[in-house]
Amino acid sequence: MKKNWKNISIIAVPTLIIGVLLGWLFFGSSGNPSKDEHQHGTSLAGENSKSTIWTCSMHPQIRKNEPGDCPICGMELIPLKDDTEEGDPMAISMSPMAMQLANVSTAVVGKTAPVKSVRLNGKIQADERLIYSQSSHIPGRIERLMINFTGEYVNKGQVIAYVYSPELVTAQEELFEAQKIRETQPQLFKSAKEKLKNWKLSDRQITQMLQSGNRKQEFPVLADVSGYVTEKMVNPGDYIGQGQAIYQVANLSQVWVLFDIYESDMAWVKKGDKITFTVQSLPGENFKGTISYLDPVIDPNTRVAKARVAISNSQLKLKPEMFASGTVEARLTKKFNSVVVPKTAVMWTGKRSVVYLKSTSGKGVNFLMREVVLGPELGEGYLIESGLQEGEEIAVNGTFSIDAAAQLAGKPSMMSPEGGPVMTGHNHGGTATSESASASQNKSVTRLSVSVKAKASLQPLFKNYLAIKDALIADDLPKAQKAAEEMKASLSKVNMSLFTGDSHKVWMAQSSAMENTLQHTAHFKSIAEMRKAFQQVSERMITVTNTFKPLNQVLYQLHCPMFNDNKGADWLSLTKDVKNPYYGKAMLTCGEVKNTIK
Repeated sequence: MKKNWKNISIIAVPTLIIGVLLGWLFFGSSGNPSKDEHQHGTSLAGENSKSTIWTCSMHPQIRKNEPGDCPICGMELIPLKDDTEEGDPMAISMSPMAMQLANVSTAVVGKTAPVKSVRLNGKIQADERLIYSQSSHIPGRIERLMINFTGEYVNKGQVIAYVYSPELVTAQEELFEAQKIRETQPQLFKSAKEKLKNWKLSDRQITQMLQSGNRKQEFPVLADVSGYVTEKMVNPGDYIGQGQAIYQVANLSQVWVLFDIYESDMAWVKKGDKITFTVQSLPGENFKGTISYLDPVIDPNTRVAKARVAISNSQLKLKPEMFASGTVEARLTKKFNSVVVPKTAVMWTGKRSVVYLKSTSGKGVNFLMREVVLGPELGEGYLIESGLQEGEEIAVNGTFSIDAAAQLAGKPSMMSPEGGPVMTGHNHGGTATSESASASQNKSVTRLSVSVKAKASLQPLFKNYLAIKDALIADDLPKAQKAAEEMKASLSKVNMSLFTGDSHKVWMAQSSAMENTLQHTAHFKSIAEMRKAFQQVSERMITVTNTFKPLNQVLYQLHCPMFNDNKGADWLSLTKDVKNPYYGKAMLTCGEVKNTIK
């Protein structure tokens, strides 16, 4: 037996050693490389997933580490371009699809002659230099008026009235007595005639008086000028003094056309400009003239200055008080660099004017905000004093979409010239939304005064907002989504130029936040999402209501303490009755009146 075990041991040991060596050769040496390859592959995948961020072309706030669909609109995500690799880090990049969906178009800045067609409205008036007061040179009582109504034409030398004058009766007797002794007292006779001439009696009238020998009781008043009687100042039986006016006479062979020039057009219109105008009562006929005078003072009531055009009116087609509409091809007297951009390209905050400059790199299209200094308005555009050069390309449509994307990306924008995150009240990740800040914002709102037109432009928003509220009360998601779409349309129609200064800043912040929220509502699948969006819109509408007071009726701010994870949420209503839009029929009467906005 010992011999057999010894033989087995001698055979087994070498066999075991050989097996270990073969196992190491075939399996051991390949183990580590396999592990390394796996780790290397994992590292590459990690680097790729780390270096490629996927976003939505329409909702750039979406950021994901892998491709897929946008959770908001369902569009396919695209790789996010790294702004730091090429171009200005302050620029906002947009894909061609995003530009198309946002209706963004661009144009190259060019120069043009600073000529503007200025439309002016005015009235025809009598030439003040051809208006006369026809007075009586004889004191006395009006016996007869030969011109009995205004508008009648008189010729120079025509008898227009007869006057009884005791002074002239006495002067006639003196003349007759002086005539008897004129051989011995010629000087006295001459003085008697001169006395009658002082009352504008002609030599012919005096001669006729001497030949007849009859004393006249009525003396004629002759017209000094030819023209139309525009005003009758006396009636038969009135006593008048020497030199007192009895008629006003206007010569209408030449008239003035007085055009109104508003302050915004005063930089363009100047003396010597040619003007073409029409008169409504003379269709198809054009008149031409030259501005001969500009008022140096603005009327404090109408806020306009007058431009005067003198026009020949020999055929009397033009009558005082006719309305006229004219056009002046005006040129600036001050020299600008003549760079002109469309009005749609300029975003105006009240203090700053900005445009978005386009640049193209290997990564695609970028837009960078640029401040400009505006010159005078030029029809559908503005002259640019500084900030742009000829040949640069800017966005002329869709500028608000670009600006909204810049705000969401934390880049310089119209309301945030230094860049950085913008509190919009709507959170998709990244920067946390401060709902408490929004609530405190409503409490610390400062009321701002805006025009009646600005208030009227906001009123459709309240109609749409209350329709959303009523739909949520009824648990009707489709109806709430339809009202939200109508509110978004009403929001786009609000004229931002009606809000200036601080009111413009407030409105831009609130409208931008509401627009960002409302653009998602059409994609909501549940009424819970709609109610969350309604809460965010309500916060902004409460701010707008407290700031601008746009309605002429009482609004009630109601509060639900349970919504928003028991943090509470407010809404607006026309009545005090609590009908909770955040829970609908489940808890319809949950809530209380928090504030009354008059």
